[in-house]
Amino acid sequence: MFNRLKNFLSKKNPIIFIDSDSKLENLIEEISSEKIIGIDTEFDWRNTYYPKLCLIQISTIKKIFLIDCLSLSSLFKLKSILENKDIVKVFHAARSDVTVLSCSGNLKVVNCFDIQVAEKFLSKDDLKSYAKIVSKYIGLKINKSETNSNWMRRPFTKNQINYAANDVRFLIKIYKKQKKILEKKKAYFTVRDLTKREVSLGSQKLYIPRLKKLKSSKKIERDLFMWRENIAMEKNVPPSYIFKDKYFKKILKAYDENTTKDIIYEILKNEKLAINLIESLK
Repeated sequence: MFNRLKNFLSKKNPIIFIDSDSKLENLIEEISSEKIIGIDTEFDWRNTYYPKLCLIQISTIKKIFLIDCLSLSSLFKLKSILENKDIVKVFHAARSDVTVLSCSGNLKVVNCFDIQVAEKFLSKDDLKSYAKIVSKYIGLKINKSETNSNWMRRPFTKNQINYAANDVRFLIKIYKKQKKILEKKKAYFTVRDLTKREVSLGSQKLYIPRLKKLKSSKKIERDLFMWRENIAMEKNVPPSYIFKDKYFKKILKAYDENTTKDIIYEILKNEKLAINLIESLK
């Protein structure tokens, strides 16, 4: 039954690949008049400071578009859609996708609705996965086996394509159902405001939420943190690749105005890094 319904949905919502700049231009023209679109992203964030945006999925009522970001020279033209205040952009867990779009594509998103935020508000429960929300509102069990898939790999497998398409296939339908319920409760704009907050948090520089987690407010700790972050940004590697958190605490314990690079070297075992750190913290 599920396979028959899935095939029916696939025929009603054809999947269109966008893997060239000319196709992206055609996409922009086609969806610029839409009132509601669904959006999701797939990315790689294992060995870099900034996430690598691999795929953007966009759904309309009739079609699903898979935008191969690795095949395009620029995503700049998407700004006209993502920053269009007249188009509602429906996400599941908007903060994550907005972070990736902001960091990787320098793309700002406005006028958003998060079905996960809406469901949390409606159910007064914990955050629900996309699969659970689809099951509740659409009555389908979707396959999430490609959650940790390698989205840098080309060509995509059939399972990857189905997974990526299904991640946006139901967003608009769920949005419309949730909107009706929220409007009856006079809470639609409350959820919109909650979504706006999530989008704002996702649009922050990556170091800001991590900086806020520091237990101490001492200047030396903040300076050391930002020194490591800036090097990680420059090299585009995770901060832990510069040095691990356990060394962070050791440096803080050992450091004062008279600390020499030899003391820091004993901790980091990297002379160039030790010199750089001493000079930067003076």
